[in-house]
Amino acid sequence: MSGRSRISIAIMALGGQGGGVITQWVARLGGKNGYRSQATSVPGVAQRTGATIYYVELVPWKYPDPEPILALMPALGDVDVVLAFELMEAGRAMLRGFVSSDRTTLISSTHRVYALSEKSVRGNGIANSDAVLSAGERRAKHFVAFDMAAVAERAGCAISAVVFGALAGSGVLPFALSDYTEAIRSDGKAVDANLAGFHAGFAGCQKPDPVQSRTAVPAPSPTTESGRTLEARIVEELPSSSYHMAVAGVRRLVDYQDYAYAHLYLDRLAQLRTVDSARAGWKLTDEAARFLALWMAYDDTIRVADLKVREIRFQRVRKEVGARNGQLIGITEFMHPRFRELCDTLPRAAGEWLLHSSWAARLLQRFFAKGRFIETSSVTGFVTLSLLAALRRWRRSTLRYADQQALIASWLELARTAAGTDMEAAVEIIRCQRLIKGYGETYENGLATFNQVIAAYRAMQGAPGTAAMIRSLRESALAGA
Repeated sequence: MSGRSRISIAIMALGGQGGGVITQWVARLGGKNGYRSQATSVPGVAQRTGATIYYVELVPWKYPDPEPILALMPALGDVDVVLAFELMEAGRAMLRGFVSSDRTTLISSTHRVYALSEKSVRGNGIANSDAVLSAGERRAKHFVAFDMAAVAERAGCAISAVVFGALAGSGVLPFALSDYTEAIRSDGKAVDANLAGFHAGFAGCQKPDPVQSRTAVPAPSPTTESGRTLEARIVEELPSSSYHMAVAGVRRLVDYQDYAYAHLYLDRLAQLRTVDSARAGWKLTDEAARFLALWMAYDDTIRVADLKVREIRFQRVRKEVGARNGQLIGITEFMHPRFRELCDTLPRAAGEWLLHSSWAARLLQRFFAKGRFIETSSVTGFVTLSLLAALRRWRRSTLRYADQQALIASWLELARTAAGTDMEAAVEIIRCQRLIKGYGETYENGLATFNQVIAAYRAMQGAPGTAAMIRSLRESALAGA
């Protein structure tokens, strides 16, 4: 603490995280220890689930004259404690000047709740979490950070209880541990769960380095003979730098289609490796291991239906809404398949005929003008999507499969040819796959942009700065420029 008698605490929370609850706990904590409190809040609008700033000031009842005037909002450089319920809320507190190196203890969860601006861009719009962690270590007098959302999930409580425990564990306030727990008990709501979360949060502060390091996740070991065969091919045919990404790609494509499809993925990577070079750090193969798997696992109606009826999806939804055992929940999906998606899902010949038949298009397109609500928690909705997902075994015969494989083959051949004279340009061509994602209009818009970048490359092929030009065009498109 700063040595002064007044204590100022800023709480940065999202909607539904219990920011108001912890504000009440802090007020009770102060009241029990001879402090009077003033608490205010300023709710946010439409930022994730609505970010709110709560502010609490505690002053002793025996405060020296004159009578103190308490602030309604935290002031720059005058906050003793900042509690951030999510990592970017900690970053926001620092940007607003609430965190100072001579005074502030910053306590933050490291988990993320992504903002709309992060999710809406074509590319990776996710803010840099490491930059926020690094800034917290530099700018705060004392920085406590760990994944409090995960701790709360394990404890079966709201994250507010874990944050309150971290506040106690930091030792920044002059109150006893029993005073904190009494504040929770006096609330009388979910006491056992909140106490469990509180103690888990308290324990999280006792680690020597509470800012958790980012360590690489080891690649899983194959559990079937087919999986071991695929792994052996990766080890034998690809550079070691591609191993982890290729293993992830194989797993994704086995899940998407089957083992044979994963072997096709490795066949294509092996062909690229023949034009790659150790002198270039195997960058072409390494990048292709990632982006080829993403393209080969393209979204189609079959894939979308498959993902929506998986057990893991129902489990995630139950977890997100906090459904207890035995409680029933209803899940309604909004889907808007278009006439084109119908053609894409048909066998190639039938799909092409239907797509180019003007009278058939006029007859059927009116049935695809509006989206549909499908209740996957009902028998009818679940069976409908399950039957569509079962078409996976016939995916190779569909029009969409034929179109995608032709595009993939052309893209890889272009990169192989470019690698002969300009390896850097070849790598940038592979990275252009980032422009292609989703299905329907999202896919068509991305593919149109991809084709524009490739056309620009063909026009400039062989000229100095080609790779930089491809990179600039791609990044501008991903940023929405």
